[in-house]
Amino acid sequence: MTSTSPTVAPHHADAPQSDQSDRQHRYIGKRWLAAAAAVLVTAGAAVAVQLPADGHEATAPGYGQDDLRRDTDAIRALGVTGVQARVTTGPGRDLLATSGVAEVGTNRPVHRSGYFRIASTSKALVATVVLQLVDEGSLALDDNVERWLPGLADSNGNDGRRITIRQLLQHTSGIHDDDLPGYTSPQEYYERRYDTYAPQQMVALAMRHRPDFPPGTGWSYSNTGYVLLDMIIEKVTDRPWHQEVENRVLKPLAMDHTYLPGRTPTLRSPHANGYQVFPSGERVDVTNVILPDPGGLVSTTADVNRFFRALLGGELLPQARLAEMQDTVPVNKEVQVFWPHGRYGLGLVNRPLSCGGSYWSHEGGNGGYITLNGATDDGSRTVTVSMSTALHDSPDNALRQEQAASNLVDHALCDTPGNGRHRQGAFPDIRAWPTVDGVIGEWNEGRSPARSATAPAPRPLQRPAPEARPVHLPPEPPARAELLPALPIQLAPRQQAQPRHPL
Repeated sequence: MTSTSPTVAPHHADAPQSDQSDRQHRYIGKRWLAAAAAVLVTAGAAVAVQLPADGHEATAPGYGQDDLRRDTDAIRALGVTGVQARVTTGPGRDLLATSGVAEVGTNRPVHRSGYFRIASTSKALVATVVLQLVDEGSLALDDNVERWLPGLADSNGNDGRRITIRQLLQHTSGIHDDDLPGYTSPQEYYERRYDTYAPQQMVALAMRHRPDFPPGTGWSYSNTGYVLLDMIIEKVTDRPWHQEVENRVLKPLAMDHTYLPGRTPTLRSPHANGYQVFPSGERVDVTNVILPDPGGLVSTTADVNRFFRALLGGELLPQARLAEMQDTVPVNKEVQVFWPHGRYGLGLVNRPLSCGGSYWSHEGGNGGYITLNGATDDGSRTVTVSMSTALHDSPDNALRQEQAASNLVDHALCDTPGNGRHRQGAFPDIRAWPTVDGVIGEWNEGRSPARSATAPAPRPLQRPAPEARPVHLPPEPPARAELLPALPIQLAPRQQAQPRHPL
């Protein structure tokens, strides 16, 4: 499901054909793992983990090719169909690894520069545009919503006069994040995957509820807040929000392979298919779907690394504005389960590193793709890992996937070789985790376990009617022994950027 946009990108057949092309957010909602969090907080689960050692200790200093391959293989071993990861340490200095396959039932390898949906990683791009507008004097962080969108956020105790742009950026507005109708089963996926919604409809869904807390007095992840930010960008600039992202971020950074598919439900090639494992245990190909803006952006690991390297390196914002972006507050207890000691700034997440210090990121997940990323304080070292399966069959598996990917990010940014047992603050073994019984009903990323019954779901503005079809579940993935091993990692030289595709 997505909001409609005034203009969208046409589909292009051309795509990154090799790693020599240009080197350089899951629509998280209340987090794609919100349902699991509620259960695991109650269970008191330990979440900072270190994957089991494989008995191999690297002799070379620093995080290298074997280490990245080991970490991507560890994610694949959890049941993820395909994994691609990239570590960037400077212009033209990239480590790359893939693991698994691009499509269940085939031996097609995961492309090292494949496209994937970045979902809520897009929030960091939107926040960057807002802060650029602030720096230009077009708006102020303490402007209220009512000034730019009069009457839109005023019902059931919500008061746009008290909600500021800063609070929207930081998820401290108190706006309740309602759930779009979506899919909790394979059948629902096939029925609803092409539903679309206007931004005003998504805001209206949230306005059916009273605020979660008075503005500025708490923290709760709100996709609706970023829908409002998109609308404010359009009101201030008189241009679509994604055009501003293109003009202000994508073009200057030559992020040639980041685009908004709009109402096109497919991805450009090459890409790995996206899968969701439902509570029933069924693994379904959910690649074809229309996702909400701004979570609908598609990108590559090279482009995501390029963005964070530029943002933290001071290429996109003056130092004073970047400092405001990095002024953080603690996330709530529910999200702490997945981001231990995590803090949220203005569109940026801050998480601690096991080697000391912290890193900046914004992960995302939806439509079968989950992306984690991270960058050091100065952006000199960045990492992005894309997984083409959402393990939503149980809270334990969802948490294991999150933590395995978080470990890869931590190892890469700490430059930790080998299995990491010797490093300061090493995490406890994954085998010490408790298990959680029961089934969470709604594992759609960005949805609560139970949909509110206070009002009927709105009718979509547009819903293409594809030919009726039964649910065809894909065959079970091949046994792990049959999965392709990770391809050798190469240091890829950087080429001059090619002209970017229009957003």
